[in-house]
Amino acid sequence: MSDATLHALAQDPDDFAVQIADQIESFIVAVTEVAKGEDPDSAVPFLLLEFSQLLLAGGRLGAYQDVLPDERYEPDLGPEPDVDELRERFAYLLEPIDVYSEVFDPYEPRKAPVAHRISDDIADVVADLRHGLAHYRADRTAEALWWWQFSYFSNWGSTASATLRALQSLVAHVRLDQPLEALDGLDTDEDLAEDDLAEQAGRVMAEELGTIGRRPAPRPVGER
Repeated sequence: MSDATLHALAQDPDDFAVQIADQIESFIVAVTEVAKGEDPDSAVPFLLLEFSQLLLAGGRLGAYQDVLPDERYEPDLGPEPDVDELRERFAYLLEPIDVYSEVFDPYEPRKAPVAHRISDDIADVVADLRHGLAHYRADRTAEALWWWQFSYFSNWGSTASATLRALQSLVAHVRLDQPLEALDGLDTDEDLAEDDLAEQAGRVMAEELGTIGRRPAPRPVGER
């Protein structure tokens, strides 16, 4: 076990929470800026960087001791912040390459690939992270750490890992000049046979990265 991991296991919870909260807040701010579409050509590389850094925080949470919340029931946070606009902005920004396929659990034998959307993944991860951040900002440090750790194992960790693999694959195909055939109908709403899905999985034309941002971004709510 590395010294960094040993340090994380023994670290003061308050200090650890500050570091994790900083990493999470930085991720949310960064992806929100990317969603504005002001630098569309750099969207995928920026997202690759941000998800890589987020998963470092996730790994630290996974290696950390089990966190127990102070209260048996989760305190009421009120209405959850809406992530639909963020989802829609990324759906427009990443439209040519939004859909990809992923095997949810590599330890389940003969598990078929499942279609995902990067835009959905980003919105879901941000929703999970904001939930814990609301506890942290309300001075419920143990509750925030518990939520981030629990949801890392149960949801956002696997979602972010899948998204990172998709983003890394896109960047790799461009940098290695290895274009793939166009994605032909793969969609999260389709009920495809396993052979069809496996055949279509990950087949995206790398040159389509150049079309990102040419579609007009959706207007903010209320803007004419």
